[in-house]
Amino acid sequence: MSYAHLILNASLVVQLVMVILLLASIMSWTFIFRKWKTLGKAKRSADDFEKRFWSGGDLGAIYKQVQLKGKSTYGMENIFEAGFKEFARLRKQSSAGAMDLLQGAQRAMRVAQAREMDELENHLSFLATVGSTSPYVGLFGTVWGIMNSFRALGNIEQATLSLVAPGIAEALIATAIGLFAAIPAVVAYNRFANHVERLDNRYDTFADEFSTILQRYAHEAKA
Repeated sequence: MSYAHLILNASLVVQLVMVILLLASIMSWTFIFRKWKTLGKAKRSADDFEKRFWSGGDLGAIYKQVQLKGKSTYGMENIFEAGFKEFARLRKQSSAGAMDLLQGAQRAMRVAQAREMDELENHLSFLATVGSTSPYVGLFGTVWGIMNSFRALGNIEQATLSLVAPGIAEALIATAIGLFAAIPAVVAYNRFANHVERLDNRYDTFADEFSTILQRYAHEAKA
């Protein structure tokens, strides 16, 4: 009645269910650690950039600092770089009005923000799927195992607890593994989804505030 003995002697279908759930759990924990690292990096990057941006420094100097970082830029820095780059490009065109400058920068920032959000939301759907389906997959393995146990008892004249217990126990392990896979995935998904939403709100706020600054620059440039 050891766990290893029960798993090794379970039916093929139940063993397959256990393997699927274990693989789902391993992948979930892998994505959990990756997402935790990614979101932490995005938050720290946003905090550091906002401090530099609102310290009163020149926007051109900040833009050059961001460019020097190359591909190591992240989150809010990419949104700022995209908006300021498009603004500077359009400002060189004499035919572009103040509103054209502002709308072009806003479009560039929206595209950059969409890319950042796509990166932050990556793998969240997998965690949601594991969290919602793993208990049912484990339940399927349990039902299958119990069904086989009762079918085997049909050929026995006198059923005892010692005959029923191993089959039911090995079947219930599938449910336990399903819960083991589902609970961390659900908790991680809810926590990460909240962090992603808060970062999205910060990006929206920054884009609006930066648009206000660019609007003033646009009118000064055309004047």
